[in-house]
Amino acid sequence: MKNWKSLGYVFKDLRLLRQALTHSSFVYEQGLNSNASNQRLEFLGDAVLELITSDILYSNRPNLSEGELSKARANIVCEPSLAAYARKLGLGVHIILGYGEAAGGGANKDSILSDALEALIGAIYLDGGLEAAYKFVQSLRIDESVNWVSISDPKSSLQEEIQKWSREPLVYKIVEENGPAHQKEFVSTVSHGGRILGNGRGKSKKESERQAALVALKKLKDA
Repeated sequence: MKNWKSLGYVFKDLRLLRQALTHSSFVYEQGLNSNASNQRLEFLGDAVLELITSDILYSNRPNLSEGELSKARANIVCEPSLAAYARKLGLGVHIILGYGEAAGGGANKDSILSDALEALIGAIYLDGGLEAAYKFVQSLRIDESVNWVSISDPKSSLQEEIQKWSREPLVYKIVEENGPAHQKEFVSTVSHGGRILGNGRGKSKKESERQAALVALKKLKDA
């Protein structure tokens, strides 16, 4: 396992890099311990990415409210955005997949790419510390990827996009409710013509719908 130039970071411990790139399908097919996959590093990287993204937005966007900062962060760390960053790095060709997943085009799936990128951030954090992880995330130019027009009212922005080519209404649906009554989390989907365009999570139904609209806008932008 070697470092690659476009990564912009040189690992001291290449075992961490290998683990960050090892998908659970490979671990399963090889009969390895489940902790040999990148899932634990993904868990860590998700938290590190959220912290760094929050700091970048807080520092670079002093005029945004707390709610707008949250929406911008959600726009950055959603699966389609992370997958797009991973593609720019050429991450897909380095991911270690099981034969079945590889044959099914797993190296280009948004879910696998986004998870691998989060795992990579977790690995860089362990290998080089928070400063190294911060520099890596900065190199992705995440602030530039945000659709700032959609941040204030993503549902209206999505409706405007759809109305450019269709009069069929958008449908928002709450598909999950988790947690105790005082600390609920809602999961929403937004659909058009029976096709799910995006999903989102939030502490209120309204916020989960807004997050779903943000994801849908990102997918339409990248399509």
